[in-house]
Amino acid sequence: MPDIAAAVAAALGYLVPPEARLAVAVSGGADSLALLLLTARAFPGRVVALTVDHGLRAEAAAEANAVAAFCATLAVTHTTLGWEGPKPRGNIQAAARAARYRLMADWCSAEGVSLLLTAHHADDQAETLIMRLQRGSGIAGLAGIRAVRPLVPGVTLVRPLLDVRRADLSEIVAAAGWTPVQDPANADFRYDRTAARALLAQAPAIEVARLAASAAHLADAEAALDWSASRAWAGAASVASDSITLDVAGLPDELVRRLLQQAMVTLNPTAAPHGPRLAVLQEKLAAGGVATLAGVKARGGALWHFSHAAPRRKKR
Repeated sequence: MPDIAAAVAAALGYLVPPEARLAVAVSGGADSLALLLLTARAFPGRVVALTVDHGLRAEAAAEANAVAAFCATLAVTHTTLGWEGPKPRGNIQAAARAARYRLMADWCSAEGVSLLLTAHHADDQAETLIMRLQRGSGIAGLAGIRAVRPLVPGVTLVRPLLDVRRADLSEIVAAAGWTPVQDPANADFRYDRTAARALLAQAPAIEVARLAASAAHLADAEAALDWSASRAWAGAASVASDSITLDVAGLPDELVRRLLQQAMVTLNPTAAPHGPRLAVLQEKLAAGGVATLAGVKARGGALWHFSHAAPRRKKR
């Protein structure tokens, strides 16, 4: 697949500083092995492969060793990172994902590697869009998987395969004579992604490439709204040391929502207001009401006022 290799090299070319190393997340599945092959060819001697052993399956250690063997044939340095400590009983996939990115981000920061690549592709993007539609997500959610985003200070997460189909990546691996790992979670219908994948497989009239393109268009719309919101904030917000006043008169609801979210986060950087709770707060303020959310007291009216909420009294 020389066209895919060229496209990946071109997509990464402007991001990768000359002679800099880049890290590739490699689980042993076909997608990540294809990314490993493509990046090793495009940036010989500069790729480091990272595999995370979550300690959740007995086979994981052997799979990490298999990845190390594949890397050895390409003269690629390989490191296995272990998720140590107790594991949560609920929502294990989300916890494992957070641990995986944390471990890889920490490694990249410690080693001075500024780019971490993952093998998310067009089929992943289409599945994500379906999942987010089912959840009633807004524009930010429907924008799906982002091609480039900050991971931690100094480390950028890059997905160079979002325009590539899963089947094409499998062909790359097969052509190399490699046998990828089969993750049993991919056949487990307890997970939303498995159901979304099955839906696409059963509905060939739904074109994955077009769904992925729609997610890309929504990502552009999200970026435009962020740009508009930052300029609306400059004109609508009066920020003091411990309070904020917003003049949202005449602004579209979506911009009001974003300014409201910004006001909350400015006063409480640990807050992450979104979804129904933020919508309820917006409705109360629009009606002139008063409410408290995430340690911030908000009062509606002609102007909206925000301040730190008084600490709750401990019950005796």
